[in-house]
Amino acid sequence: MRIAVTSPFFHLMPHLKDEILAQYPDCRFKETFPPIGGDELVDFCKNCDGAVIGLDNFNDYVLSKLPELRVIGLCSAGADHVDPLAMKKYGKRMGWVAGINKIAVAEMTISHMINIMRNFHKYSRGIIDGNWPAQREGTLLQGRTVGIHGCGNIGKEVAKRLIPFEVNILACDKIDHSDFYSEYGIARVSPDELWERSDILTVHVSRNKGTLGMYTPDVLDKLKPGAFIVNTARGKIFDEIGLYDRLKDGRIKAAAFDVFAIEPAIDNPLFQLENFYPTPHTGAGAKESWEAMARSGIRGLIENWIPEPGKYPYD
Repeated sequence: MRIAVTSPFFHLMPHLKDEILAQYPDCRFKETFPPIGGDELVDFCKNCDGAVIGLDNFNDYVLSKLPELRVIGLCSAGADHVDPLAMKKYGKRMGWVAGINKIAVAEMTISHMINIMRNFHKYSRGIIDGNWPAQREGTLLQGRTVGIHGCGNIGKEVAKRLIPFEVNILACDKIDHSDFYSEYGIARVSPDELWERSDILTVHVSRNKGTLGMYTPDVLDKLKPGAFIVNTARGKIFDEIGLYDRLKDGRIKAAAFDVFAIEPAIDNPLFQLENFYPTPHTGAGAKESWEAMARSGIRGLIENWIPEPGKYPYD
């Protein structure tokens, strides 16, 4: 098999390049880091039997131009950059492992909660600018009610890590994870109850037709006044303008986002707010996570299926 490798992990860790070359000696490696799409992606993958990819956009146009391509192995936790309709239409197979970066994202999520509740992000930025705060206030995570929207692979890992903080945990998911909830003392609630009761809301839903734009201004107004929000899921799930307005007037106390509607996120108005803490889509930014994702992409060349529109992860 001739393999097109677009994931940057193989440049960042040369031993991973050695691993894939040991199995597939005829590999072509992309030299640049940002994801590609359109004709650039077509040209790179031309005449290849398989591809091991990062977040490159495999839509109908790209797949229609690559008749030789039979399988795509994803080095990512999300799969929303691969069009399931086009994959099925052209008979392409996809190898993908759900929750492959769950530990890294769960750790980041807890860190983001504490950061914004204790105002560490604001104070850090202030002293770098030469402003030592006269008053340093914050609030504990302990004793709070944390609402987890999406209790799949990542949501479960977040819940387990919250237990030592002695918090009350609510979970909302369209799938009933009753056994897990019972084991960890988690209350299953409706979306409205989640929004009404959560002191801290953390979002871990997949990005699909059902979740795109889910957090409209009307939904944001259902949140408990003064709630904290953490989003380490995907961009375009929140209305960022509506979020900006509610952070600015204090209806939402603070928010930490690792993902944005447009990425790279440059000059986003949210960045002007001192109660907003952004990170650059780095939830999986841990060496151990990169290795796991790269190896899952390699395995995906053998362990794969034709994705079905409307079925997980495309639900």
